[in-house]
Amino acid sequence: MANAKRVAILATHGYEQSELLEPRRRLKEAGFEVDVISPEAGGIRGWNEKDWGDSVAVDRALGDANADDYDALVLPGGVINPDNLRTEADAVAFVQAFDRARKPLAAICHGPWLLVEAGVVKGRQVTSYQSIRTDMQNAGGDWRDAEVVTDGHLITSRKPDDIPAFTDAVIRALG
Repeated sequence: MANAKRVAILATHGYEQSELLEPRRRLKEAGFEVDVISPEAGGIRGWNEKDWGDSVAVDRALGDANADDYDALVLPGGVINPDNLRTEADAVAFVQAFDRARKPLAAICHGPWLLVEAGVVKGRQVTSYQSIRTDMQNAGGDWRDAEVVTDGHLITSRKPDDIPAFTDAVIRALG
């Protein structure tokens, strides 16, 4: 797999467990190399619906990650995870680098909060978890209620039920 396309998943403590683990599994099964990137070293703990869940190993520290080394970026949701990441300048800059390069940039559930913070929503068709719809619209996004919305290289989804369609859209974008 030396020539396999590489996908970065940017997350921190409190990521929605299914929104990181399931896309990672499916992307690996499709033959992509997948790295979990985080401001934290070692491991990060997920949120599993209503309580803390499992931890996942961090493959690369955010400070050592370069968007040029990856072909796509996936942003899982959970409320805690993107709320913390959007206050991290390096995380916002990482998202902006993928947008500038027009590489697949995929966010699910509350993950699009990072897209808002990075200023990449304006004028784009997007979706998200219902509770951040107003944030997406206030950032200039044309919000749609659909399991997956693709606008150029930007891919967004609403919730864990949308993971299959979300992951399929990322795989298609990596073509």
